[in-house]
Amino acid sequence: MSGSDQAYWIVVGSPENFAATRAHGFTVQGLKSRHRKKAETMRPGDKIVWYITGHKAFAGYATITTTYFEDHTPIWKSRDPKKDAEDYPWRVGIRPDVTLAEDELLPAEPIARNMEHVAKWPAANWTLAFQGNVHKISRADFELIASALEAAAHSAAAD
Repeated sequence: MSGSDQAYWIVVGSPENFAATRAHGFTVQGLKSRHRKKAETMRPGDKIVWYITGHKAFAGYATITTTYFEDHTPIWKSRDPKKDAEDYPWRVGIRPDVTLAEDELLPAEPIARNMEHVAKWPAANWTLAFQGNVHKISRADFELIASALEAAAHSAAAD
């Protein structure tokens, strides 16, 4: 796949859901039921970045290895008790590229302030760019996040 065909995604999730993805060896990523259309457009070779709510931080990125599929095996949970039935049924296989330990998460704000995706919101409300479960972003935004994650991972490995 050529780089121009590649798509880039931010998957927004709770620390618990990122831990669940980690517990599955970063082999699968689920999306909420209302995001089927986005899942349908994901292709092997696309990249996903994890944004962790609460921490307002990036946790890593991965390469999508499969087209989407439907699976209702419970892995991730909604934080909203009214949505306990949400089982993130639209899934893609993934392979981790860079992942940070929970105590090494990369604060998102300094990076987010330079992202095209975030520029749509007033600076004081930058976190609004990370509302919802999944967002398509530009290659430039992905590269900005990825290079910061790689630097953070390299720094953590050096400690």
